[in-house]
Amino acid sequence: MPVFVILIVLSLSFYVFYKIKFFQAKKPMEKQWISTKSSIALGLFVFFFGLNQLFLFRSTVSLIVGIIFILIGALSSWAGYKAYKHYYLLAVKEAEESR
Repeated sequence: MPVFVILIVLSLSFYVFYKIKFFQAKKPMEKQWISTKSSIALGLFVFFFGLNQLFLFRSTVSLIVGIIFILIGALSSWAGYKAYKHYYLLAVKEAEESR
């Protein structure tokens, strides 16, 4: 499905973008905050890849691999979001203190 391909490419692009920003960041909490964004993007990439796998092929192995990818991607994105909320506050505090 072309929609999933677009979402896969977008999430992979965001992952690469945030990884590049991670290496450019100077402050430790800002680095962690950006790392959580890349973790969310990678989780979404795996999730959409698993969804695409379910619709693309109709075999048992494809179904099992797709479900595993969906679970891993969803859990990774959820954990990344929880970490994002935590590090966002610390990154804001770090930015205010450095002013």
